[in-house]
Amino acid sequence: MIARLATLGAVLILGGLSFMGTAPAVAAPVDPPGVLTFGNLARTYVLHVPPGPPAGLVINLHGAGMTGAQQAGLTNYNAVANQFGFAVAYPDGIDLSWADGRGASIPDRSGVDDVGFLAALVDRLSRDLAVPPGRVFVTGLSAGAFMANRLACDRADLVSAIAPVAGTLGTGVPCAPSRPVSVLAIHGTGDPVVPYGGGPMVGRGGPSEIISAAALAERWRQADGCPGPFIAQTAAGPVQRAAALGCGGGTQVELVSIDGGPHIWPAAMDASLASAQFFASRA
Repeated sequence: MIARLATLGAVLILGGLSFMGTAPAVAAPVDPPGVLTFGNLARTYVLHVPPGPPAGLVINLHGAGMTGAQQAGLTNYNAVANQFGFAVAYPDGIDLSWADGRGASIPDRSGVDDVGFLAALVDRLSRDLAVPPGRVFVTGLSAGAFMANRLACDRADLVSAIAPVAGTLGTGVPCAPSRPVSVLAIHGTGDPVVPYGGGPMVGRGGPSEIISAAALAERWRQADGCPGPFIAQTAAGPVQRAAALGCGGGTQVELVSIDGGPHIWPAAMDASLASAQFFASRA
């Protein structure tokens, strides 16, 4: 009798498991800090969070051949970010570069979706850090500047303002933003890598054809619906400024030209402070 009861109990238990279905599925692994899995790739980034609740989020994109950590060191952006209460993320590009649309980099030629990756990173960090709506900004150097422009062109819904340094757009890269975006473009007139006047260039990944710094500013002026032409601002040494004001949605477009400036994060002006001030003014 006892054996029969034991057998019956086993049948009932097994039957209950069968009735309830298979064991619950194991939850998908959660990315560790500094990692975002996107497109089946574990993408990495360095994150700086200021004291207190962030007043905004800056995505700071490195140049070709660099890492996010190196971009953080080069720009010293954490210090100015703390002044304005910004969180800053420094993502790493595949093969130390970006798929910015020119077709001159390995990620571009491999079909990497960097627009999608950066959009996903913005979404995650905005949610996790409770970033106020409309307070996401992007800056970058060289290839990072090309990528900043492309991201704003394709996902203006996520980005309020950009500050590309020493980078424009490829001649074949479309730019039809869904809404106005404020732009502070900074470029040295003596840049031997990304020519100020546009035309052919050869970067780490290979050759490409690019638009000039002035053409980039004009493209954004038209996209933002600015009512008038660029107006020269007060010059300071080698730094020349021209701005288009009163643009759609309260945006503005400014071109900062550094006379004779080379291909660097500029020393003739504090590009980190200038871009952070520009972002902070985009209330």
